Amino acid sequence: MKIIILGAGRVGCSVADSLVSEQNDITVIDTDAQRLRDLESRFDLRGVVGNGIDPEVLAEAGARDTDLLIACAAQDETNLVCCKVAQLLFNVPTRIARVRSSGFDRDREDAALLLGKDGFAVDRIICPEESLTRYIGKLVEYPEALQVREFAGGRACLVSVRVRTGAPVAGMRIGEMRASAPDVAMRVVAIYRRFPEEPDRFIACDGTTRIESGDEVFVLSAREHIPQVLAALHQRGGLPAPPVRRIMIAGGGRVGLRLARQLAQQGRFHIKVIEGNPDRCIELASTLPSEVLVLQGDATDEDLLGDENVEEVDLFLALTDDDEDNIMACLLAKRMGASRVLALINRRSYADLMHGTQIDIALSPAQAMLGELLAYVRRGDVQAVHSLRRGVAEALEIVARGDRKSSRVVGRKVSDLHLPPEVHMGLIVRGLPSAEPADSDAPAFVAEPEVIIPRSHTVIESGDHVVFFLPHKRLVREVEKAFRLGATFF
Repeated sequence: MKIIILGAGRVGCSVADSLVSEQNDITVIDTDAQRLRDLESRFDLRGVVGNGIDPEVLAEAGARDTDLLIACAAQDETNLVCCKVAQLLFNVPTRIARVRSSGFDRDREDAALLLGKDGFAVDRIICPEESLTRYIGKLVEYPEALQVREFAGGRACLVSVRVRTGAPVAGMRIGEMRASAPDVAMRVVAIYRRFPEEPDRFIACDGTTRIESGDEVFVLSAREHIPQVLAALHQRGGLPAPPVRRIMIAGGGRVGLRLARQLAQQGRFHIKVIEGNPDRCIELASTLPSEVLVLQGDATDEDLLGDENVEEVDLFLALTDDDEDNIMACLLAKRMGASRVLALINRRSYADLMHGTQIDIALSPAQAMLGELLAYVRRGDVQAVHSLRRGVAEALEIVARGDRKSSRVVGRKVSDLHLPPEVHMGLIVRGLPSAEPADSDAPAFVAEPEVIIPRSHTVIESGDHVVFFLPHKRLVREVEKAFRLGATFF
C-alpha cells in the first residue's frame, strides 16, 4: 500500500517502523527536518518537510494516489484538518486520525456527525492513551496473564501466560491437556521457551508438544473459559489467582489519569497515584474521585514506597514518560515486595532487555495501538489484528466470504486448506451478525454465536470469523491470499 504518515513523533515512528517492515510505500510528513533525516537513515521511507494541512505539502507527499493517510501529529486540530483536506482535494480513500479529545469518542452520538463525510471525514479515530488504558484494564481483570487480546467482539480471547512451576499442566503434553478438559473451548497456538543466553525460542505446537515450567504459552479460547485456562497454566493446584485489589500507579500523566479514573469507577480497587509535579498533583486530586489517593513524590524513592506499603500492592504500574524511571521504579517495587509490576517502555531495545527480568510485563505503547491500524492495511475482510512479540508475530481475525465456487476456503475442510505449516488456525466464531446486507428471505432468528475449535474435518462456512496465530508477519500474505474472493475456484 501507499501510505502517508503525518507526524514523526513517538507514535509516527512506531507506526512507520511496523508498516515499512511489510514493504509498504511510506512517506512521512513533519516540520522537523532533522527528525525526518533520522527516520530516513533508519528506515526505507521518504520524508517531506512541511505542514500536513498545506495542500502543496500533501501533493508533494503523493496524496493524489495514496491508499491510506495516518495523521498522528501532536495536535488534534492538525490531524483533523489534514484528514479533511485529504478528502476534499485528493480523495484519499482511508483516513485515520490520532485524537486525544474525549469529544470525539466513538460512543458519543454526535461523533458520527463530526467525523462523517460532511464533518472532518475521518474513517477511524485512534487514541494511544485510550488503547493503553483498555489494554491494562484487561491485565487487571486477568492478573495471571502477560497479555490479553480480544477477537469477535470480545467473544474470544488470545492470552499469553508464563507457566508456573507446580501448575496443573506443567510437564503435560498439549494433547493430554486437551483431554483433561474436553468441554473447554481453547487451543494452544504457540510456545516460547527460554534457553540459556538467548532470546525465547518459538516452539511449534502439536498434540505431542510438552509444556514446561517457564514457557510463555499463547492460548486462544472462548472468553468464558479464560479463567480456567489461566489457572491451569499459572496457579499451583489450578485455583484462580486472587483478584487485584490494591493498585499503585507511578505517573499521573494522560495514561495514569485515564487509568485511575477508569478503575475508580468500578469501585473495587484501592488506588494510589504517585506524581512528582506538585501542580499536576493538585490537578489530579481535583479531577479524580476522593477515594483515589494522590501522592507527591518520586516513584524511585525507596522511603516513599516503604511508607506507602508497596509490599501489599497487588499491581504496581509505572506509566511515566521516562523509560528509565519506569524500569527502576518497577525493579525497586518488585524487590520491596509488590506482587506484580508493569513498566511502560517506549524504546524497543529497552523492552527486549527487560524480557525475562523481574519486571513481569514490559509494555510498549505502540504495540498496544498498532493492531487498530494494521486492520486497515490488511487485504480481505480483516476484522482485527494484534501485533505480538514486539512486532514479530501477529494474531489475525479474518472473515470467510463467498461460496465454494468463489472462495478457496468456504465449503472446504480445514485439512484441505492450502496454508503454510507454520500458520496456526486457533478458533472459529460462527453466527456473528454480518455486516453484509441481509437476505430478505432469510429467517429472522439469529442463534447465539458459537466458538469452535477447528479440527481437520471442520468445514469453513461463509461468515465464519477465523482467528490465526502467525509466528512471523511474512505469513500474513499467504492467509490473505487464501481468503481472497475470485471469479471461480474449482
